[in-house]
Amino acid sequence: MKHANLSFFVPHAGCPHRCSFCDQRAISGSVCSVTPQQVRSQCEKALEHWRTTSRRGEIAFFGGSFTAIPREQMLSLLEAAAPFVDGETVTGIRCSTRPDCISPDILALLRSYRVTAVELGVQSLDNRVLVENSRGHTAEDVRSASALIREFGLELGHQMMPGLPGDSPQEVMQTARGIALMKPQTVRIYPTLVLRGTQLAQWYAQGRYVPLSLEETVELGSRLLEFFEGQGIRVIRLGLHASGEVEENLLAGPYHPALRELCESRRLFYRMKAALQELPQGNWEVLVPQRQLSMAIGQKRQNIERLGELGYRVQIRVQESPGAADIQIRPAAG
Repeated sequence: MKHANLSFFVPHAGCPHRCSFCDQRAISGSVCSVTPQQVRSQCEKALEHWRTTSRRGEIAFFGGSFTAIPREQMLSLLEAAAPFVDGETVTGIRCSTRPDCISPDILALLRSYRVTAVELGVQSLDNRVLVENSRGHTAEDVRSASALIREFGLELGHQMMPGLPGDSPQEVMQTARGIALMKPQTVRIYPTLVLRGTQLAQWYAQGRYVPLSLEETVELGSRLLEFFEGQGIRVIRLGLHASGEVEENLLAGPYHPALRELCESRRLFYRMKAALQELPQGNWEVLVPQRQLSMAIGQKRQNIERLGELGYRVQIRVQESPGAADIQIRPAAG
């Protein structure tokens, strides 16, 4: 059964913090928060569509700090959504929030309204990076909030932002290791972009901030995917959703509409390279599952060319036996 999410954007107009990468004042002035009536209407349509197409999914409140908006507004949205959670087609409600906006009282309230997953905007576990980017919370806040969410039996999700000012690839991997210790079920990875109207935009214009290049991001993203998968943690998003709004406001940074595919392709390159380097240089066939064929070949046949530069002339083909190991290598015919 296919999985889908019905997501609603809830900007936090009263946020006391102005993070370097976000301008909530601009967002709250140009984007209206969803209303309970809209939630009910769209849930009714989604439920009907999911049932007729054999889908199941969650209702999600994203875009701001859901537990920090006015309590009356939060309750009105939860009251509109909760009746649609049937445990079968609609499996629960998911929300995102700040680590310092979690408490036992809030979690008990969320759980009473059928919330099943809470995602925390971690961004970094380096307190120096958090201060430099005006996050307003500490790494200890993340650890405390994560422990509480797990204690209440809710699914824990973390969101991280590689490439923030003051960050480095080494610190990003350290954050990833710290996240793994908190045992979230899911992670979202949003490489830092420079958007109009943000503090980052000013720093970028002044030459004080240089974002990661796309190549650096693909390299780092492939390492993060490999790491989290090895820890049994699902990466449910890598990169911002492709949208006209992002592209219109983007000033700089490693934006690509298929960023995850590029990172997955880089992962496969390293796996193929490691397997081939156990063998003599020459002509080889690399067999992969059908779903990985285009990623194994790489954008513009990049992976084939890079392996060729190492002395391995490869033909990448689909495995004859579904369910076999991800990568199989055999001598090329002829």
